Amino acid sequence: QVQLVESGGGLVQAGGSLSLSCAASGRTVTSYTMGWFHQAPGTEREFVAVLSWSDITYYADSVKGRFTVSRDNAKNTVYLQMNSLKPEDTAVYYCAAQAPKYSSSYYTLRGRYDYWGQGTQVTVSS
Repeated sequence: QVQLVESGGGLVQAGGSLSLSCAASGRTVTSYTMGWFHQAPGTEREFVAVLSWSDITYYADSVKGRFTVSRDNAKNTVYLQMNSLKPEDTAVYYCAAQAPKYSSSYYTLRGRYDYWGQGTQVTVSS
């Protein structure tokens, strides 16, 4: 099992940046495909970015070129660097861990993730 704790959310003006962290315990993050999702009020939780156990990265079209997912193995932590933030990025951001038994076709599917953090709020003002 793995426990995930997100941090780094907050309030930022449009065009600004935030860096979210997802600290893992129980298992190493290199053992899992690590995804980031977000959920705005009244909407479903949506895929944002993923860093697979095999170092494949993939991004939602809405964040491509602005967000970067990375991993620090020594800290057992995954990061989501968010630049050029827009008001529509406002949401609760969750990290999640997926067992390395799925192909990349499943990386964007929230139902295929086994463990979730509690989420961190990101608010982007216009």
